[in-house]
Amino acid sequence: MQICLGSSCFSRGNRDVVNYIRNYLKKNHLEDKIVFKGARCMNLCSNGPNLRINDRIIEGVTLAKIEAILEKEIGNIR
Repeated sequence: MQICLGSSCFSRGNRDVVNYIRNYLKKNHLEDKIVFKGARCMNLCSNGPNLRINDRIIEGVTLAKIEAILEKEIGNIR
């Protein structure tokens, strides 16, 4: 799983989303099952913040949407 940390995505709130994802992975004991890292830029700046899970890019990620996204995309890994 990668989150875009380019300046455009970062200025739109990815700092809070990064913290939420880290806490989510820890709370659900997924830190050893999912590699989570930042990406410099995904070249989709106008649609960001962006998150890549496997080969799927999810655009417009916000703190309000991230829990539902994680539950849908990785909730079955537990």
